[in-house]
Amino acid sequence: MPALGSATSTLIDVAKRLDPDGKIATIAELLSQEAGILEDIPWKESNLPTGHRSTVRSSLPTVSWRLLNQGVAPSKSTTAQVEDSIGMLESWFEVDKALADLNGNRAEFRLSEARSFIEAMGQEVTQTLFYGNTGTAPEEFNGLATRYSATTLNLGQNIILGGGSGSDNSSIWLVNWGENKVHGIYPKGSVAGLEHENLGLVTVETTAGIGGNRMRAYQDHWVWKCGLAVPDWRNVVRIANIDISALVAKSSAADLFDLMIKATYRIVNLSSGKPVFYMNRSCLQMLDIQGRDDVVSGGQLSYENVAGKRIPMFRGIPIRIVDQLTEAETPAIA
Repeated sequence: MPALGSATSTLIDVAKRLDPDGKIATIAELLSQEAGILEDIPWKESNLPTGHRSTVRSSLPTVSWRLLNQGVAPSKSTTAQVEDSIGMLESWFEVDKALADLNGNRAEFRLSEARSFIEAMGQEVTQTLFYGNTGTAPEEFNGLATRYSATTLNLGQNIILGGGSGSDNSSIWLVNWGENKVHGIYPKGSVAGLEHENLGLVTVETTAGIGGNRMRAYQDHWVWKCGLAVPDWRNVVRIANIDISALVAKSSAADLFDLMIKATYRIVNLSSGKPVFYMNRSCLQMLDIQGRDDVVSGGQLSYENVAGKRIPMFRGIPIRIVDQLTEAETPAIA
C-alpha cells in the first residue's frame, strides 16, 4: 500500500490556489521556462528495449585506376555500431480526497497541479538533452555537452571555442535534426512523449501522525522514457566557452556572428536535415545587440512569424531560446 508523505498537497497549498470567490485561481507560472528544443526534436522508436543501436559507415572501399590486362584488388567498406541509452523520468502526485473535494474544485485543482508536472518534466528532459551524463548519473542518458566536451576527441573539429576560460561560460548549439543524423529515442514497443496515468481514487498509508493509518487520495503518475541518439556526429556543432560576463560588458566579447558563421560550415549538408540554433537569453540578447552595432553582421539576423510566433533567424536557420543552457559551464577542453 502506498504511503502518503511530505510531498502531498496540504490545506495551505489548496488555500493558496483559491480566488476570493472560492474557485481555483489562474496561476502565474513564474517558474516556466523556454525549452525550444522540445519543439524540434524528432522522435524514433528504438531498436532495443532499453536503448538504440545505430550502424554507421566507418570507412569507404578502396578504388583504383587500372591499365588493360591488369586487375585491381577487391575491397569493401566497413561499419561500426554505436549504442545510446534511454532514461526513465518519473513522478507521482497524491492529494487527500477530502482536501481536493473542498468547494467542489477537484478537477480544477488537479488540472492546475498537472501543469506544474508537465513544466517540471519538460525542464528536466531539456536539461538532460544537453548535460545528461551516465558517468556521474547512470539513470540519465548522455547529453550533447557530455559528447562534445573536448576538441581532442574525434568529433572535436565540431567544437568551436569562444575564448572564455572562467566559471561563467555558456554554449551555442547548432543541431541538424534528422533520421540517421540526430534524433530522440523512446523504448521499443512504447510510445513517445510524456505519459500521464490518472489512477483515480486509491487508499494510501499516511506517514504523518500515527504510522499505518489509511486514507483515500487521488493519485496521478507521470513518466517520460527517452534518450538521445547521434548516429552522425557531424550534424552537431558546439560553440563553447562563451564568457558571459565579457559578453555583457562588451569587453573582449566573443563575436557571436563570426562564431555562428563558422558553425554553419562545420555541418556537411545543412539542407539534408532540419538545422536549428539553440542559446540562452543572454547570448541571444547580445547577438541582437552585436547585430545593431555592426551593420554588416546585422543584416544576417532577421525575424519571421512561424505558427504565430516571432522567431529570430540567422542565415535562414531558426534560433530557439533554451533557458536550461546554463551560464556556469565547465570550459570545453582544448
